[in-house]
Amino acid sequence: MNESTILVLRGHRVYEDSHGNVCLDDLWRAAKAGAGKVPSKWRNTRMAKALIGELEKKIVNSSLKENKAVTSAIYAKRGRGSTGTFAHPILAAAYAGYLSSKLELEVREIWLRYRSGDASLADEILQRATAEENRWVGARAISRSQRVAYTDTLKQHHVTGKGYMLCTEAVYLKLLGGRSHQLRQARELDPMANIRDNLSVAELSFVMAAEALAAERIEQEIRIGNDDCIEASATSASAIRSAIEADRANRQPGAAQPGGA
Repeated sequence: MNESTILVLRGHRVYEDSHGNVCLDDLWRAAKAGAGKVPSKWRNTRMAKALIGELEKKIVNSSLKENKAVTSAIYAKRGRGSTGTFAHPILAAAYAGYLSSKLELEVREIWLRYRSGDASLADEILQRATAEENRWVGARAISRSQRVAYTDTLKQHHVTGKGYMLCTEAVYLKLLGGRSHQLRQARELDPMANIRDNLSVAELSFVMAAEALAAERIEQEIRIGNDDCIEASATSASAIRSAIEADRANRQPGAAQPGGA
């Protein structure tokens, strides 16, 4: 489960899982509520039990109609970096109302703006963020745009199925020294964590350059299909890695700068 998706409420991070369920413990912390209103106590109230029961019936019926796996409306997760009670947004809003009617309105407003893709919400959050956080978010946004351009090129050159993943893994392996699962293990990340959400600004820049170079190579050499594009991606990523290593090896610590005294 990937809890990398984040909302910010009253200066507190509110995590979501990969299904869009909201961490109720984060709402509890944002409300600065007492121990008597923790999520585990709320979900045992008569009102919460009734709401959870009706919502789960709706989820089951909807999942059966759409032939999708049934997901829980609310569940508790324990483990390093991902502890808490996660619940469907409808339950999250109800829990927020249990904590404070004002908080419920804030949750509903922010969640609806987030779901509608309101870019001004991100801008409001970043105005309160540090310079380093702004720098990282800017790099992540640009890398996301480059990622789309890269995958569009792969699609145009008839990459299919797992080919997209294998092209990406080729970039990670040659550039960062490992495939996704190896990088997660080395960096002690959740098994389902998004690698790019855990890269530095420099690493994001290197990945962008590798994918941009790979897209050029694929187009100019008219690479077609999974194997061709995987090879092209690996070659371009290796070129970026070689350039990085050559620059680092050639640096002179403490060398005088041009124009210096």
